[in-house]
Amino acid sequence: MMENKMMPLWEVFIRSRNGLAHKHVGSLHATDSKMAVQAARDVYTRRGEGLSIWVVPSAAIVASDPSDKAMMFEPAESKVYRHPTFYEVPDEIGHM
Repeated sequence: MMENKMMPLWEVFIRSRNGLAHKHVGSLHATDSKMAVQAARDVYTRRGEGLSIWVVPSAAIVASDPSDKAMMFEPAESKVYRHPTFYEVPDEIGHM
């Protein structure tokens, strides 16, 4: 347990196929990025499910506070420009 305190924590993201997004699969301790990629490969892609691995130092991740939800994610209804439902499509355009 003592050695983990000396090694930084890394977040691991795996992309399983081309065209898919990387997904967070877990965390691990490693001394540097090279070791983190190797450990992530060994731990999270044992069955060949990985195509690409990203590792990010946990300390580098910045997140919003859930208590700021209202401020950060204002309801879409107040932003009518995001939903073009108020536009009238001319008849000559046909079905879009």
